[in-house]
Amino acid sequence: MEPERRDPEGPPHGDLERLREAAYEAELETGEREETPSAARSSIRLRLVRMAVGFTLLFIGVVLLILPGPGWLCIAGGLAILARDVAWAARALEKVRSRLPKDSDGNVPKSVVVGSVVLMLAGAAASLWLWLS
Repeated sequence: MEPERRDPEGPPHGDLERLREAAYEAELETGEREETPSAARSSIRLRLVRMAVGFTLLFIGVVLLILPGPGWLCIAGGLAILARDVAWAARALEKVRSRLPKDSDGNVPKSVVVGSVVLMLAGAAASLWLWLS
């Protein structure tokens, strides 16, 4: 049986096209009320990029729970990015925020954020130096 061929100039056929059309239709109905299919496509791309960045940061945060670095801070950052598109991330973000150090106003002090980022970058630089030497 020969695989389905399509004309590169013509529209795509099959399951992929149906999935693409369903995604555009869902975006037009549930997104930020995009007026055109091209606006829906760009909104889908933006959501996918945000979700990829969020999941990457979330994964790095989980790894940094074991390694030295700001694990909870990275997890909170990843969940904050994901919370715009995924409902469970907003709920999980509230649980993670309760584990972060807070000042009297309930905010994470800037010194904790800056110190954590500096330690993470120093650890990454040292690891890279050891790996390359």
